[in-house]
This record gives sequence, C-alpha cells and structure tokens, in this order.
Amino acid sequence: RRARAAMTRPSRRRSTAEGEEKPPAAPATLQVSFERIRDPHHAERAVRVYADGIFDLFHFGHSRALEQAKKVFPNVHLIVGCCSDKITHKFKGKTVLSDKERYETLRHCRWVDEIITDAPWVVTKEFLDEHEIDFVAHDALPYADASGQADDVYGMVKKLDRFVETKRTDGISTSDLILRIIRNYNEYVMRNLARGYTRKDLGISYVKEKRVRAASQFRRLSQKVREQQERMGKNFAFLPKGLRRNSQFLQFIKHFSDHVEDLMDKFVAEFGHEMQKNAGSFHRNADRIMTGFFRDVEERYHNWEKRLTSRFGKRFSPRI
Repeated sequence: RRARAAMTRPSRRRSTAEGEEKPPAAPATLQVSFERIRDPHHAERAVRVYADGIFDLFHFGHSRALEQAKKVFPNVHLIVGCCSDKITHKFKGKTVLSDKERYETLRHCRWVDEIITDAPWVVTKEFLDEHEIDFVAHDALPYADASGQADDVYGMVKKLDRFVETKRTDGISTSDLILRIIRNYNEYVMRNLARGYTRKDLGISYVKEKRVRAASQFRRLSQKVREQQERMGKNFAFLPKGLRRNSQFLQFIKHFSDHVEDLMDKFVAEFGHEMQKNAGSFHRNADRIMTGFFRDVEERYHNWEKRLTSRFGKRFSPRI
C-alpha cells in the first residue's frame, strides 16, 4: 500500500507530492458495487471517497466524521474539500479561522490523504469526474443550498447512488463552541485582560473594561464568602449582633457581585454625557475611585474574618 500523504490542491488542478506514486485512476464511467468494495479481498485499488465542509474551529466531531469516511470501506483514499472564505462568508457567514488556517488544520488530521482547497459549495457530476471520486461521505440530513443551485447540496450524489452516510457527533459543533464563548463573554474578556491584552486589543471601551474588572473582583470576594459559610456549616444568623452586622455586609458583597454590571449600566446611562464631556478627568479619577473602593471592601472583609477567628477559634480561620 502506497505511503499516505497529505496533499493540497485547488479544485481544478491535480498535483502530487514529489516522488509519490499517484493512486490508480478510476474510469469516469466506473460504477463501483458497495458489496464488492466492502469485500476485504477486494484490493485492486483504493476507493476514492470525498468529504467536504467548512471545518471552522476544528473539533473532535469533525475528526470523527472524517474517521468514519476513511473507514467506510476497507481501502480508502480520503479526499477532503474545504470551502474558501469568499464562498463560506457569502452562503454561511463569518468564520473564526481563515481559509488558510482551516486548510492547515486539515493537513494535520491523521485520516486525511488529500485536500482540495477552494472546494465548490455544491458537488456536481463534473467535479466527481474531474477528481475521479467514487463516493461522497456526509451525514444524511438534507442540506439546503443557500447558493440556489439545488434543493439539497448532496441531492445529485444521492440520485447517482454514490453517497455514503456518516453519523454526526451529538453535543459538539462549531456553533456550540461559539455559543459557549458568547455566553461567558465577560469571563473570557477578563481572562485575556489578565494575560496582558489591552482593551484596544479586545475592542472594548474603557467603561466596559472597568465593568468587567469590577464584576471579576466582586466574584472573588463572593467566592470567599461562600467558602467561609461552607466551613462554618451554619447560617450567619447564629452570630452575635456585632458580627451579624458584618454578615449583612457580606450578603451585600454577594448581591453586588451578582448585579454589578446592571448597576454600572445605570451609572453610565445617568452620567454618560458628563463622562464624554470630561473623558480625560473621568478616566483618571475612575481608576483612583475603583482602587480605593475595592481596598475598603477587602479591608472590611479581612477585619470580619479576623474577628470571627478570634471569637470562634481556628476552625473558622481561612484555609490557604
């Protein structure tokens, strides 16, 4: 069996790696029997199977689909087509990775033998003949053709009885991954700010940066409160009045951390006009105010923690 290679070629140009033996060509009129190909003794040549897609944010669902296509017959030469940015953005929408990045990702997938770049949106009989493709592998769901060329992108292939079905992997898709990021947008913004990215790198305003940082700091304080409550194993209500007042302060921290963005939205709505008029002064003072505010909050929390430890013993002291 010839050495496996990951080749890249445009949709209308054949190329092979230097010194590599070209796979035996199949006559354009060849009608391959499913039963004959699945026979392990049939090894006259590799069956040329084609699988296409966008492959944005390549994940294990993509890899499993390509693995199925590679293993659909005993001896398969898997050709993978990947659509360009131009056609994808036109018919499906913006991608996270560029077409060159998506091509490069596919080159490193173990199941891929050959890559066709700038693959067509709809597979045609002429395309199959040009690339000597025996079968097209994809899941069996009908895919509406946004380009208007057909009702189903794979309709023609199915009519020719040259379609083999693969199964989708539930629970993972590029859209799901993007949704996870959108759902936890502020956490990922804070993650990148903490790693040295600037608000300009992230495309966010000065006020948005402060909102995210404030919410993050209050969440950390709130987490400390929850951990302290778990160590006690009881509600703060059993505490003496002096400490109970401080427990109300801790509840304020938790409430504020849950609603800090709403409160800051109201603040911006009320004072946004003045902030724009005096942007330079506001930015200088805002940093000073925020720093002082959090220093005061954390100081009050640590004072409460120290009083609690001295009153009820080491078993309530923070565990570091």
